[in-house]
Amino acid sequence: MANYIAIVHKEPQSDFGVSFPDFPGCITAGSDIDEAKDMAQEALALHARGLLEDGDQLPSPSKLEQIMADPDFADAAAFLIVGIPDEKPRTIRINITVSGEFLGC
Repeated sequence: MANYIAIVHKEPQSDFGVSFPDFPGCITAGSDIDEAKDMAQEALALHARGLLEDGDQLPSPSKLEQIMADPDFADAAAFLIVGIPDEKPRTIRINITVSGEFLGC
């Protein structure tokens, strides 16, 4: 699972906005911080799935120190770590042999 940084923005009289420095254009919002966190997870998963379906590569996650040093994010209300689950679950093929006695045959 890859983990990316989400920036939470809060303006007076507005919802909590969330953006991803590694994914320009991937934004979402929530009426409270918990809803913003949940919406961030969903938005990032959908955005990443779309990139992969288009044949694009996911970017390498930026380091928190780099993002915190960027003046564009100086007004961040919070930083979240949001994971992207692996697209394809790992499958393993196995063959087994069981005696008929074990199965009651």
